[in-house]
Parts: sequence; structure tokens; C-alpha cells
Amino acid sequence: MMRYPSLWRSVVLSSVVILASIIIAVQMGAIRIRKPSQAPITMMEVVALPAPSLRGTMSVEEAIYRRRSIREYTGEPLTLKELGQILWAAQGITFPEYGFRSAPSAGATYPLEIYVSVREGGIEGLASGIYHYDPFSHSLILIKPGDYSQELAHAALDQEWVRKAPVCLILTAEFKRTTSVYGERGIRYVYMEAGHVGQNIYLQTTSLGLGTVAVGAFHDNEVKSLLGCMEDPIYIFPVGRKA
Repeated sequence: MMRYPSLWRSVVLSSVVILASIIIAVQMGAIRIRKPSQAPITMMEVVALPAPSLRGTMSVEEAIYRRRSIREYTGEPLTLKELGQILWAAQGITFPEYGFRSAPSAGATYPLEIYVSVREGGIEGLASGIYHYDPFSHSLILIKPGDYSQELAHAALDQEWVRKAPVCLILTAEFKRTTSVYGERGIRYVYMEAGHVGQNIYLQTTSLGLGTVAVGAFHDNEVKSLLGCMEDPIYIFPVGRKA
């Protein structure tokens, strides 16, 4: 008499076959898995950002001509729309079908993350704190509530423009995302990408009538501890209204 496998065994065998098929499909490239953000999230307070504008009042040529490093700010708050526009220019999704972003990335590995340190009253309608930018949903995720401008400035060798800016963008990198594809040479690709993003931040702030400056002098471990992240910090961009 023929014996059929039990229901439990059939379920297990079916699951193994399905899992094996998925693994093979991923390895062959038939299925692409988009990497989620690696930022450590301790609080799930999400702030949706206004949709970015695709047309501005200043041409690219004029923005390039007017771009300068600005270290003095009025202290007036920025709007959430302005902050969202700058973040979109830095790492926003511009080709949703493939997840391509506003700045080029070697092999579309996208090793960079952006954190935002908001002073008390720095952004209209936004509580002070440290946020992580999620480009896929164009939103901010609160990591730590509170004003950390003093601590961030201290980590940045007490540079006053870091302390006084209404908001600071901190650019970090997970190098393995790129080096796992390109080996040791991927390290230089990550820094190249950071430069692309930095210029986008400069040009977008210029076109909005705001000011920023690229800050590279800081204690890496202090910045990482403040952000609570595993990535390596590369840049700090204070942003404010020009004094």
C-alpha cells in the first residue's frame, strides 16, 4: 500500500523548495533586494517632508557662480520645506523604479547616510533632536530628542558655525556596501560620492538663498557616539540663513 507523506512533512518540504528557489533567483540576479537603511532607530517618530520642487528660481549656472562657504548665520529658523529640499538634493530618490538617487554612486551601492541635528527652534514646526533621513519615503526618523548642537560643536573642535547653525547635516558612510563589490578601491569611490553629495548641498542651499560650509574637522568617535550610528562620519554641513 502506498504511503503518502504527512501534512507536516509536506509543508516542510515545500518551504525548503521555495526558500532554495528564492536563494538561487537572488544569486542569479532574477530578484533584486533593495537594501534598507542601516541607521539604528530607537524611536519610531516619523516626520514626512514636503514634496521637493523640481523647478527653482535660480539656474544651475548662477548657483555655481554664487556658491561660497558661509559660516555666519542669522539664527532665524528654516522651514521644513527648505530642509526637505536640501535633503532631496543630497540623497533623494530621482528614479523610483531602480531607487537611483540625486548623486551618482559606484554600482548604485549607496553607502552614504544623512543625519540631521536640529537646534531648538531651528526648523519651523519641528522639534529639536537628531534625525535620520529616509530617502525612500522622503521623511525624517527621530533618533534622539533634544538640542545637541553644543555636543556636536564640541565634537567638531568647537567650531562656532556648527554650534550656531539652526540645523546641521551629518554625512556618514558604510564602506562595506561599496567595498564588498569593488574591493579596496571602493574606499575612494565612497569619498568621491561624498563629494558629489556635498556639492549638491552647496548648490541647493545657494539656490534657496541659504548658506552652508563643508566641515571635515571633527572627532569621528565622538560624532558616532552622538549619532548612535555604526557608519563612519565624513562631513558636517551647518545650514542657516546668511547673516
